[in-house]
Amino acid sequence: MTDALHAALAPERALPRDADRALLVGRCQVEGLGPVLVRITPTEVSDLSALAPTLRDLLELDDPAAAVRAHAAPRLAATADVLANSAHDRRAAGTPWLLAPCDLQAIKAAGVTFVASMLERVIEEQCRGDASRAEAVRAAVVAVIGDNLSAVRPGSPKAARLKEVLLAQGMWSQYLEVGIGPDAEVFTKSQPMSAVGTGAEVGLHPASEWNNPEPEVVLAVDSRGRVRGAALGNDVNLRDFEGRSALLLGKAKDNNGSCAIGPWVRLFDDGFGIDDVRRCDLAMRVDGPEGYVLDGASSLARISRDPLDLVAQAAGANHQYPDGFVLFLGTMFAPTQDRHGPGQGFTHVAGDVVTVHTPALGTLANRVSTSDRIPPWTYGTAALMRDLARRGLL
Repeated sequence: MTDALHAALAPERALPRDADRALLVGRCQVEGLGPVLVRITPTEVSDLSALAPTLRDLLELDDPAAAVRAHAAPRLAATADVLANSAHDRRAAGTPWLLAPCDLQAIKAAGVTFVASMLERVIEEQCRGDASRAEAVRAAVVAVIGDNLSAVRPGSPKAARLKEVLLAQGMWSQYLEVGIGPDAEVFTKSQPMSAVGTGAEVGLHPASEWNNPEPEVVLAVDSRGRVRGAALGNDVNLRDFEGRSALLLGKAKDNNGSCAIGPWVRLFDDGFGIDDVRRCDLAMRVDGPEGYVLDGASSLARISRDPLDLVAQAAGANHQYPDGFVLFLGTMFAPTQDRHGPGQGFTHVAGDVVTVHTPALGTLANRVSTSDRIPPWTYGTAALMRDLARRGLL
């Protein structure tokens, strides 16, 4: 039987609409070798190891896109076979499967970059992570600050005046501070090598009772702060943990399998660049095991801070990343549709399949479980270095 996860891994669903001209690079787990840097076309997956041992090294080249186009990479497998084998429950020996495309990069995320999600963060804070209070708190918050702050430019004099008004009314919030204040929220989502790829299970902390997916575009940035490409991401979020206290952000965001990136990085070239990222419309769907369906969307055109501003706030004279970083740009998606009863809003159940799609990048698909039940993260940077050395690539 083909379920939502396996359907999303079919080439016609997984690949970008213009896959024949898109430069897609990623990583495959190859039996006997370990993670291998690859190029993905509509028909085949080929080995880029002779060009660069890691994605980090590829992105450091003067022109990664030109280098990939010029490189005669040997074929590893058919794209359709690799995609099908990426499903966590259908992996066959001898066929490669896709990993998260990033490797040595730091995994960073920008939060509260959209008005819609900013309001939901304020609501989480006000109801202290209790989903049953969300509907009443939402009405109270909107009554004071409104439901449309899109005209307020972060860090502007207008934003400063709004802050004064809200402080006077006792409604200022740490989330409003980063949402419309001068400084963006940029945090460490998870550790290098910890992200899972398409087809894998994502993990929720087993104690969480209020959580949701966060469909996002993820930028791939080199050590000099140059954006080299983009991928899709799911910044799995625990609304109850973070709502209880922002100091629980690490526990809310960084658990086993709580970061999904993929299926690949689309390199910037003459046909795809930062302006295309700015125009991305993301569609997200949750297919529940009980037949529940949730559809959502997030449009980068409505982001409060420009993607390049977020990159500049993440790295610069005060903060360097010698191996580069990947950066989640945030989401405007904050589900409020009731699933388990009136006023309860949305939360995941084990077995949910989450798909994130945009025509320029394709589809990222994962099944939801809990972080204690999915395979533990055991393959880190040291293991990668040993495998690369064994293959003579260091």
